[in-house]
Amino acid sequence: MTLRIGVLGASRIADLAVVGPAHELGHRLVAVAARDRGRTEQFAEKHGVERVLDTYADVIADPEVDAIYNPLANSLHAPWNLAAVEAGKPVLTEKPFARNRSEAARVAEAADAAGITVVEGFHYLYHPVTRRAFELAADGTIGDLHHVEVRMAMPSPDASDPRWSFELAGGALMDLGCYGLHIMRRLGHPSIIRAHAAERTPGVDEWCDVEVGFPNGATGLSANTMTAHDYSFTLQIVGTKGDVLVHNFIKPHEDDRLTIRTPAGTRVEHHGTRTSYSYQLEAFASHVLHRSPLPIDTADAVENMAFVDAAYRAAGMTPR
Repeated sequence: MTLRIGVLGASRIADLAVVGPAHELGHRLVAVAARDRGRTEQFAEKHGVERVLDTYADVIADPEVDAIYNPLANSLHAPWNLAAVEAGKPVLTEKPFARNRSEAARVAEAADAAGITVVEGFHYLYHPVTRRAFELAADGTIGDLHHVEVRMAMPSPDASDPRWSFELAGGALMDLGCYGLHIMRRLGHPSIIRAHAAERTPGVDEWCDVEVGFPNGATGLSANTMTAHDYSFTLQIVGTKGDVLVHNFIKPHEDDRLTIRTPAGTRVEHHGTRTSYSYQLEAFASHVLHRSPLPIDTADAVENMAFVDAAYRAAGMTPR
C-alpha cells in the first residue's frame, strides 16, 4: 500500500528526511505549502511533490493526504501537530516534539484521546547500527553500564536561522541535545546532575553540556555545540568490560561503522548506508497503514521534553 504524505514547509531537512525515503519506498508526496509560494513551487518541482497549496491548513485538510510530515520551526511543531490531530491525520514530526513539557503534554493528550499517532522523528532509533549498539549494551558484551557519551557538533547556522531565535524555540539543546537525552533515557533511568551552557542570542544556547547520573552509579554526558568547524555525531557506551562506539549515529549513510572494544580485542562492524530516515519512514508508514508497532509514543515525547526543560534550568536558562 502507498502512503499519501502532506509536507508542511519547504525546509532543508525535508529532502533527506522524507523526500528521498518516500521515493525509495514508493510513497506519494501529495501536497506541500510554505510561506513563500515561489520557493514552494521550486521545492515541489525539484522533489516531485504533486501539488502546491496555499497554507499549512490546506495541506492538513486535503482529502488525499493520509499523513503529515512536520519539519517547521520548533515553536510551530505543537500547533500544527494539534491541527493535524483535529483533522484525524497522523503526524511524523521533527524533533523536538514541542517547545516544552507542558506543550508536549497538550499534544499528547489530544492525540491519545483521538487515537491519532503523533511520533517524534528520532530517526536514529530505527537504524541497525543504533539497534546493535543498544543490544551490545544490554547483552553483557561490554559488562554493566559505566558511562555514556553523546557528542554532537555542527557549524554555526546563519544569523537569521530559526535555531538562533528564542521565540522560535531555538538552541543547541533543543536542536541537538534532545538526541543525547533521549539516548540516555533509552539506556536507563537517568537524572540530570548538572548542565552548563553559553548564550549566542538572548536566551538561546550556542552550546550546552548536560551531565546525568544513573541509579547504578553510571554517568552520562550529552555535549552539544552549534559553533564547531565541522559536523560530528558520536555515541559511545562504556561498560565495565569494554565499550561500543557508533561513529556517526545521526548520518550512518555517511559512516556506518560500529567499533567494539573488549579484552578479546577490537572489531569493527558495518551496518549499512541506507539512511536512518528511510528506516523511520518505513516504520511510520507500516504503522499508519498496517498498525505495526512503533518504538516510541507520546509519553516518551513528553518525558523527553521534561528532561530538556530540566537541563535548561540546571544550566541557569529558561525553558522555551
